[in-house]
Amino acid sequence: MITQAFVLGAGLGKRLRPLTDDLPKPLVPIFGKPLITFAFDHLIAAGVEWFVANTHHLPERFSVSLGNRRYRERPLTLVHEPVLLETGGGIKNAESFLTAENFFVYSGDILTDLPLAPLIEEHLRAGNDVTLALRSTGLATDVALRDRRVIDIENRRRHPGKYDYANISLWNRRAFARFLFGQKISFIPVLSDWIGDGGKIGGVVIEEGSWFNMTSPNDYLALHRNIAAQNWRPDFPIEPDWPVRVAPDAMVDSTAQLIGCSAIGPACNVGAEALIEDSILWPGAQIASRSRLKGCIVRTHRRAEGPLTDTII
Repeated sequence: MITQAFVLGAGLGKRLRPLTDDLPKPLVPIFGKPLITFAFDHLIAAGVEWFVANTHHLPERFSVSLGNRRYRERPLTLVHEPVLLETGGGIKNAESFLTAENFFVYSGDILTDLPLAPLIEEHLRAGNDVTLALRSTGLATDVALRDRRVIDIENRRRHPGKYDYANISLWNRRAFARFLFGQKISFIPVLSDWIGDGGKIGGVVIEEGSWFNMTSPNDYLALHRNIAAQNWRPDFPIEPDWPVRVAPDAMVDSTAQLIGCSAIGPACNVGAEALIEDSILWPGAQIASRSRLKGCIVRTHRRAEGPLTDTII
C-alpha cells in the first residue's frame, strides 16, 4: 500500500478569478465541500494515512478550512511556498516530509473518482521511478505511451502523444535527486530528460470513473450542473449528507424558491420571494427579498439584489 501523498495546493488559479480572489482554487466549495478534500478522501480510500500539501496563495485560508493540521484523523502537513515553485520545485521542497519510499502526487484542484488501484499495481509491479495516471480528457494529448512506458511528454522527443496526464501519479524517492532545492520548475521537463537518461517512467490509462477540471467560473457552475443532473457522488466515502444544497445554518425564507443546481452555503440569508436558479452562494452571502438570480455566483459575505443573470458578485 501507498501510505503518503503530496497534494498540490499552491496554484494561483488565475483563470478562475475573481473566485480565487477570495479562496485558493483547491478550497472553492463544491456543494459546500472544499475541492481539495475530495482528493484527501479519494486517497484515504486508497490507503493513504499521511498528507503533505503545499500552499502559496492565501495560505491562511487552508488552516481555516482544514482545521488543526489533521484531516479525518490523518496528519496533514502544510508546506508554504513564499515563492511559487511550480510542480517539480514543490515536490522537491517537500522532500523532508515525504519519508515513504513511494508516494502519491495529486493535484488538489481536480475532482475525480477514477480508480487508483491500477496505478498502484503498475507502479509497484514495474518498480517504476514515476507512474502517471493517463486519460482521454479531451483537453490535451501530451503523453505518448508504449508498452506501459511513457516515451514522450509534450512532444519533446518527437513522439506524438495520445493521452492527457490525469493529474495523479506515483513517485519513488529516487526522483528527488532529479531536482534542485529551491528551483522553480515543472516536473514535465524533468521527467522528459529522465526518460532520455533511462528513467523508468510508466503510465496507466484509466478511463473509468468521472474526471472534472475547472478552468473558469463557467466551468465551476457547469460542474455543479453536472453533479446535480447526474446525481453524481464519488465511490469513495465522503460526508453522508453531501451534496449539501442548503447549509443547516442558512436562513432561507419560506417564500423563496431554489431551482436547478443551486447551493446555499453556511450563514447565508435568502430573503422573501427571492428566486435562486442555478446559482451558488458562498458562506455569508446575503440575498435581498424579491431578487432574481440565474447562473450567478455570490462570493463570501457579498450582497446581491435585483434581477441578476450570469453574474459574479
